[in-house]
Amino acid sequence: MSTRSRESVILFPFMAQGHLIPYLALALRIQSKFGYNVTIVNTPLNIHKLQQLLPLNKTSKINLVELPFSCSDHNLPPNSENTDVLPYPLIINLLKSLHSLKPHFHKFISDHLVTPLCIISDIFLGWTVEIAQEFGIFHSVFVTGGAYGMGVFYSIWLNQPQIHQKDSEEILVPDFPQNYKIQRSQLSNLQLRATGTDTWSLFNKTELSQTLNSDGFLINTIEDFDQVGLSYFKSKLGQNSVWAVGPVADYSLALKSKITTTSSDIIQWLEKHEKSSVLYISFGSQDTISRSQIMELAIGLEKSNKNFIWVIRPPLGFDINEEFRSEWKKKGLLVRKWAPQLEILSHKSTSVFLSYCGWNSVLESLSFGVPIIGWPLGADQLSNSRLLEEEMGVCVELAKGNRNEVKHEDVVNEKESLFKNAIREDEGLEGSSVKGIKEFLAAALLRKKEKKMDHHGTTCTPRHPKPDCSSFTV
Repeated sequence: MSTRSRESVILFPFMAQGHLIPYLALALRIQSKFGYNVTIVNTPLNIHKLQQLLPLNKTSKINLVELPFSCSDHNLPPNSENTDVLPYPLIINLLKSLHSLKPHFHKFISDHLVTPLCIISDIFLGWTVEIAQEFGIFHSVFVTGGAYGMGVFYSIWLNQPQIHQKDSEEILVPDFPQNYKIQRSQLSNLQLRATGTDTWSLFNKTELSQTLNSDGFLINTIEDFDQVGLSYFKSKLGQNSVWAVGPVADYSLALKSKITTTSSDIIQWLEKHEKSSVLYISFGSQDTISRSQIMELAIGLEKSNKNFIWVIRPPLGFDINEEFRSEWKKKGLLVRKWAPQLEILSHKSTSVFLSYCGWNSVLESLSFGVPIIGWPLGADQLSNSRLLEEEMGVCVELAKGNRNEVKHEDVVNEKESLFKNAIREDEGLEGSSVKGIKEFLAAALLRKKEKKMDHHGTTCTPRHPKPDCSSFTV
């Protein structure tokens, strides 16, 4: 048995589709490319979700482990262990509930007969760093967002400059290079309402600050166009402790559990339209806009007289699991709640993506050379939109947030502009940074070797040396 096959890598994602799928894709890559035993831990319903996504081939040996969890203990509705089924105001309850998993995760680690090589956890699970340090295990955070957007996210929640700079429309972002500033309008509603002692502020300050005690960060981004964001995290953790490993995605994995007759109908509809003639619209798996914004968007789509696919969810304030009322139905191909996004973006008929600028959607769109109309709603999306528009030139921003006014004339104008300028590439962004994963695993192995040497009284090298990756093959 090889050394690698005896080593174990533990992954612990946050309970949202945009986190679970990248974590599973990362797990599959570590297992298939490097031969390690990989285990993903989570709550029972999320483990069930992951089980449905696992490839059927026998070469995949991802272990799935359930940690006990009760929704009723945390003021959550039954069977709501994932953000996809929760209205936005209750997501903070799910986040706060994560700490209840700490003793169960501690027991899981302590029960291991052989110490795991490393623990890879989510940004909202900062307490896993303490457990890793207690057992002397190399720890990394896997950031499913981009370095730029998540760097701003970290800086704003940890420093909250919007509170200290109340009278300024331009907010100086701490720890970013060259007196970096963002507009107040580029902050999320939660950040604008933050007082420093509110529930969201207290949670984010605690968990994000704990993650910065990790041994390193894996970031789902591409080094060439995310240098500013990567420099932020390198300043916090060290030059040799941040690895760009994106885009981390397994396209077949993202589609596997969702193939339905609806998917087939959508592709057949796309086949009937000319190349680069369709606008695709989606605000992700948990976000939505207000009723008035939905109506203005619908009117704008009708007036533009262009083909479109719209993944539509009930507007803000309505039950996200409720059936659609007739007033929400407008001309065009409407898809309820979910659509095969990768198949749509990769189709030759798709020309433009009206997106909320979640990072997974951004990477998927860029991978297929589809330009973006940005409508960021919160979190890191506002910063992602700015990066795409100002730094990369692949996006125009239509609106911000889910409460601001948007006019149907703006929808028509922005759509026409991008349709005229959109040129799809045959190949978008290529491949992934296997090199980053290789360097990360080499660093984890080096740490384990140092600990053994230290145990025998041998002097060790510094905490974050640059690892030798020459022994790793792909």
